[in-house]
Amino acid sequence: MKAIAVTPGAGVPEVVERPVPEPESGEALVRICRVGVDGTDYEVIRGTHGGVPDGDDRLVLGHEAVGVVEEANGTALEEGQYVVPTVRRPPADVETNEYFERGEPDMAPDGEYVERGIVGAHGFMAEYITSPADDLVPIPAELAQWGFLVEPISITEKAIEHARATRSAFDWRPESALVLGTGSLGLLTTAMFTQTLDYDRVYCLGRSDRPDPTIDIVERLGATYIDSRETPVPEIPDVHEPMDIVYEATGHAKHAFESIEALAPNGVAALLGVPDDWSFEVEGGRLHRELVLHNKSLVGSVNSNYGHFEAAIDTLSGLPNWVLEETVSGVYGLESVDRAFPEATAPVAAAGHGSAASSDDDTTIKTAVEFEDI
Repeated sequence: MKAIAVTPGAGVPEVVERPVPEPESGEALVRICRVGVDGTDYEVIRGTHGGVPDGDDRLVLGHEAVGVVEEANGTALEEGQYVVPTVRRPPADVETNEYFERGEPDMAPDGEYVERGIVGAHGFMAEYITSPADDLVPIPAELAQWGFLVEPISITEKAIEHARATRSAFDWRPESALVLGTGSLGLLTTAMFTQTLDYDRVYCLGRSDRPDPTIDIVERLGATYIDSRETPVPEIPDVHEPMDIVYEATGHAKHAFESIEALAPNGVAALLGVPDDWSFEVEGGRLHRELVLHNKSLVGSVNSNYGHFEAAIDTLSGLPNWVLEETVSGVYGLESVDRAFPEATAPVAAAGHGSAASSDDDTTIKTAVEFEDI
């Protein structure tokens, strides 16, 4: 079968041949349809994040996938059923641990998990995968073409859940939200805030010049676009308003501290970006006072669990089709898979089959690789 793999740090994803995997007891064989590409994939390609499975020198990419059950293999799944795989698994040398037993793999610390397509385990960017049935989330056929967006939406489902949990000790009624970042995760989250969570006022911060499709999406959603070059995060309360919730999806380390200043009293900032090492000065005493005297909170969030995937599927069903169509810049078959990795440093050595359904727009927001038409 064909798969897309990378030697971390080489900067070049390659189409390779691998054997079709055999499902073990409790596993199903899944025929992959589409796999999304995101910033984490590029970090793996560059070698700044993740790692190969033990004993291997390359990693099959892909952690945002949708496929169809090829062989149920005695599990409760049905052949022909569309499914979305979760990402985390127990380390290869153990069958399980307390986090997985509780259904909370997303809360496991480093060393207590592997992540498919990211660190320690091959991903889903292949014609076939096997997975424990308990890690495959059924998705309605009518949503399957967008199933690769379930994983990123699930990341926001978890972040919002944890942000709300920090406010659960009192009657918190948020009305305003600020999303930092206009990548695909930021745009999907902006859509969630405006379309399914019904926040009264939503803002999205970026660094793009008009005309730009990301700004068009933000404004069509009814949100307000903020150019960070004109209005830095700490100045947003003066120019617009203090925010009940700030969602950080940039990986820009200063935003973690600037978010404190952007929050309204009783507000919470959810941090999801993963920055490189960067040392800089902050006014620690003042920011500490802001947290204490105004009951503000910061929460970090990474990964998601089965329940978040289920919630994400419900959310996906409530998002307008135009949001999904405008956010996904292109879906590419293997014969043009290099176009799915426009930020890679060299073209893919492409081979194989597949159709391409791509946008002619030069601006890339979100791409996906298609192994089989849905």
